Amino acid sequence: MPHFTVRLVEETVDGKIEGRLIRALTEAVVEVAGEWARELVVVELFGVPRERWGVGGATPATPEQDPYVVTLNMREGALDGSRIPDAPARLIASITNAVGEVVGEAARAGVSVLLVGVPPGRSGVGGEVV
Repeated sequence: MPHFTVRLVEETVDGKIEGRLIRALTEAVVEVAGEWARELVVVELFGVPRERWGVGGATPATPEQDPYVVTLNMREGALDGSRIPDAPARLIASITNAVGEVVGEAARAGVSVLLVGVPPGRSGVGGEVV
C-alpha cells in the first residue's frame, strides 16, 4: 500500500491544511497509479518545531524557506516502470505539485520527495505478508 510520511514545520499544521494535504497527496498517487490505489493510500503528517529544522546549517528564517520532506513507501514493482511508465519521475512531479497547490507555490523549492520501494515479501497487513 502507498504510505506517505510527511514532515513539515509545525506552524504550518494549522487545522486548515491537513485535510487538503491528505487529499492532494492521495490524488497525486491516483493520478499516476490509477483509481485502484485510492483506498490504499495512507498519509501521516508530522509537525516539527521550526527551531528543530536545519537546512544548510541554519533553521528556516521564513515560511518561504520551510522544508517539506515527503517519503512515499510503496511496492518496488510499482516503481520499476514495468506497470507504470516513468513512475518515479511522475510521482515526484505529482507529489511536488500537490504540496505546492496546498501550501503555496513558493514552497515548491523546499519540497523533498523520497520514493522507497519495498521488495516483495517485506510488508504486511493484519499480520499477513503481502
